[in-house]
Amino acid sequence: MNKNSAIFFLIYFFISHNLSAQEICIEIIGAKEKAILYELEGEKINKVDSVFLKNGKFKLSLKNKSNGFYRLQFDSRHFLNFISEGKEIVLNTYYENILDSLKIVKSESNKLYYEFLKLNKSYKTKTELLSIILLHYPNDDEYYKATQKKMVEIQNVYQHFFEVASQSNQNSFIAHYINSVQLPIIDNSIPIEEQLIFLKKHSLDNVNFDDAELISSDMFTNKSIEYLTYYRNQQLPKELLEKEFMKAVDTLLNKAKVNQLVYQHITEYLIDGFKKFGFDKIIDYIVDNYVIEDDLCLDEETENSIQRRIDQSKLLSVGTKAPNLIMPDQDGKVMDLSKINSDKTFLVFYASWCPHCQTLLPRLNEFKKSNKSFEVLAISLDNKKEDWLKFINENCSDLTNLNDQNGWDGTVASDYYIYATPTMFLLDEEKMIISKPTTYSELTNLLDSQ
Repeated sequence: MNKNSAIFFLIYFFISHNLSAQEICIEIIGAKEKAILYELEGEKINKVDSVFLKNGKFKLSLKNKSNGFYRLQFDSRHFLNFISEGKEIVLNTYYENILDSLKIVKSESNKLYYEFLKLNKSYKTKTELLSIILLHYPNDDEYYKATQKKMVEIQNVYQHFFEVASQSNQNSFIAHYINSVQLPIIDNSIPIEEQLIFLKKHSLDNVNFDDAELISSDMFTNKSIEYLTYYRNQQLPKELLEKEFMKAVDTLLNKAKVNQLVYQHITEYLIDGFKKFGFDKIIDYIVDNYVIEDDLCLDEETENSIQRRIDQSKLLSVGTKAPNLIMPDQDGKVMDLSKINSDKTFLVFYASWCPHCQTLLPRLNEFKKSNKSFEVLAISLDNKKEDWLKFINENCSDLTNLNDQNGWDGTVASDYYIYATPTMFLLDEEKMIISKPTTYSELTNLLDSQ
């Protein structure tokens, strides 16, 4: 077969399973000559191998691979997910329209998987639209009753799939997957205003948190993000929204504790997700109450990204002595923390370019003017001295201002395990840490109460 004129390729994977070879044959008409095979774990993809066209075919041998999701990927837009359970797989499709033109010639597991995806999408779309009508339409109207009846019909079809179609082989990987990932069904007798309460209480009922094999899928990540949406309220300020998400985190992680691998998997996913959206307070909450509390081992990538958080929580907790720091102020006068004679000393690590710091430092400056009973050391991590001097002259000239131009790589940032700005510590006269406030109001309330 001529490579240049090939309109399709065949991929054969021979996977060792019970001493017999598993043949996976995927025909994609018009495909490129190279693809990458990945294993999936939630939102993470782990490269298995590169595969190249040779005599019109891709061939690859995978040994000792467990059940799970795999992805054949050509670029960011062209890929195909499939489930491997050790049985023969034959799939046909077109490169330019991989999912819509997909035909599953042989593989009950993949037939069930793609049937589930189609049903799940349809069910979610239809029930969301019908819910809007039921929420706003008068419930004594005939149209309301017809809508309610239609909702029940759709729910019954959805439920039938799990009660019948997915039970032909209850011990299969795909059966475990779809039974756990299915969307919750709400009884229409529950008032609309109470349905969110129901979802928070029951939407995880079908999830088997003890099935570590399902880590090799998107099930736990899908259910986690689905559950978090029940606590999302865009009308809430960030501080209250964080508290709501913490409730969801508690439910998810306490359920996950039944299996250490699942617990680790979901914890890593939550940390990575909240990091992307800037919810630092929730990450600290997870680190303090789960990672450190249970001495949880995370994967290297996740642990490296939050190592300073972990170290700060462990090594600079309330009741420990703050590391000494000796630094010059803007006038060159050396400030030695250990020699400050004050009942309370407040340390704030910041950077002039940090939006929260730009709000916090002027407020601290005004607060300090009327509260002479404590000392404030404002420690900048700015690399450029001129930026630091300009900022303090305009915003916090009444504080004791210090700067480490080595920034995040400097000794002071390392000693205090600074991972974000602003970071704050309140010390007593012996320079013991008595609090680590995260907001201006926390600090002022604390000082006012003492």
